[in-house]
Amino acid sequence: MIFEVWAPNATAVEVVVLGGRRPMSRGSRGAEGWWSAEVEGAEHGTRYAYAVDGDGPYPDPRSRRQPDGIFGPSAVYDHARFTWSDHGWKGRDLRGAVIYELHIGTFTTEGTFQAAIEKLQHLVELCVDFVEIMPVAPVPGGRNWGYDGVDLYAVNETYGGPDGLKSFVDACHRAGIGVILDVVYNHLGPSGNFLHPFGPYFAGFKGSYWGDAVNLDGPGSDEVRRYFVGNALQWLRDYHIDGLRLDAVHALHDGRATHLLADLAQEVDALACSVGRPLSLIAESDLNDPRMVRPLEAGGLGMTAQWNDDVHHALHCAVSGERHGYYADFAGLPALAKVLTGGVLHDGSYSSFRGRSHGRSFAGVPGHRLVACLQNHDQIGNRPAGDRLPIPALKLGAGLLLTSPFTPMLFMGEEWGARTPFLFFSDHMEPKLRESEGERRAREFDGFGYAWEAPDPSEKETFLRSKLDWSEVKEEAHWSLLCWYRDLIALRKALPELSDPRLERVRVEVDPLGKWLVMWRGALAVSVNFAQESVTVPVSAGTVLLTSDEPVAVDEGGLRLPGQSMVICRPAER
Repeated sequence: MIFEVWAPNATAVEVVVLGGRRPMSRGSRGAEGWWSAEVEGAEHGTRYAYAVDGDGPYPDPRSRRQPDGIFGPSAVYDHARFTWSDHGWKGRDLRGAVIYELHIGTFTTEGTFQAAIEKLQHLVELCVDFVEIMPVAPVPGGRNWGYDGVDLYAVNETYGGPDGLKSFVDACHRAGIGVILDVVYNHLGPSGNFLHPFGPYFAGFKGSYWGDAVNLDGPGSDEVRRYFVGNALQWLRDYHIDGLRLDAVHALHDGRATHLLADLAQEVDALACSVGRPLSLIAESDLNDPRMVRPLEAGGLGMTAQWNDDVHHALHCAVSGERHGYYADFAGLPALAKVLTGGVLHDGSYSSFRGRSHGRSFAGVPGHRLVACLQNHDQIGNRPAGDRLPIPALKLGAGLLLTSPFTPMLFMGEEWGARTPFLFFSDHMEPKLRESEGERRAREFDGFGYAWEAPDPSEKETFLRSKLDWSEVKEEAHWSLLCWYRDLIALRKALPELSDPRLERVRVEVDPLGKWLVMWRGALAVSVNFAQESVTVPVSAGTVLLTSDEPVAVDEGGLRLPGQSMVICRPAER
């Protein structure tokens, strides 16, 4: 077989394989900087590595498999050897969908793709359309959120390696569920990153808190951009993934006329035409810039959707009462009313957390292009105790989220009110990184309005505590909440008004003193009482479709809602 690697500045490159070192020659593919060598006897499973100017050996930058971890050699991996059974799968459109985010290592006790497959029936009964799995690239040690990944073309062996991921995707498709994969292109992990010896993969400056910026616009950046675009296409083509969630795209430093995201959107659109199914790109961005989700032909960056933290913050404030850090601007029901009707709070308005004005209006952008949540891995895991919202708060927050015009996303265990935390955990092998991880994490959240007193992220117990306890589902309070989530999703799918993405058709009435809110979705009224005591909302009696509490009473002023409850109804008149 032929081994190829890009090392434009090297004077000599060798492939270390089958017990020897084989010199490589320049000129492969007719592209400058590529080296190649043909080696007889190498096949699927053969270990290999590269030596660059005598240094190394290092894993292949495009390694498809790292069976011995990030410090070991790569292994030849033949995608054609896997037998797929999803030939009838036509994909899933993000419009009208419900997403379920999960972390493979903590979703089950075993923490593997195979164990996750055994829980798919739960997701089928919940009626979600996509699972979004946190990053699966190889990481140091045996536990990590995934954002310290290296060897970006490979799959974490702890979870089950490349075949394990394919089996998981195949099983999801058989169950009628699409798969979104979280990928990280703005930085690589601090341990096991061996791209530096091969070429100008990095820009030479700190791109974000998490690491050096990748070289997207400097000398040699053409091939670096192809490295990341090729990685994205691999997941969508060779692993049958249905969409990618792109981590922290605001940390992609790209000054070229065509942004990397636009390049990626063009290539993914072309691939979607080839494979005959929709492929989605979801950006995590804190820019509040509608250009992110505008089509390429309209001058946008062509992302299918983006995460929307403003909705989360407003919902969180309303159901929790917290006001610290970045929540300060979102306190009060008027802020929630604004995000439910306009998509974002900061649309050019002043952001006290940033100390400046922020964002632009999303007028004209359909709500399905904004992925919103009540909880996600960041918003739970970025709290020192990794604590989740209590059941009463989840009922109200989920009620609004799942009747909103946005694409709703749940976080694993949320649907039954899991009591297990989702803590920040890692397993760095170098003593210096391992010992300083907790301190680094505390510095990252300096100024967030609370003291960072968290369990040591390097302790195994921190990871084990974050695993879901599926036995909780059998308890009455948790089962009741699960039924509430199921009913909400079923109602959303049954009534076109609830999935209508047109923000201009959403109307919201609030009483900040009375702590109630009514969101109108067409002729439907979603009425919420955030107060502890009963309140009357100005909604006439009609057909009650779903209620979180006892049947609502009717008085002269409208519907009488018990404390911390909500009702979805079709009023007799307005």
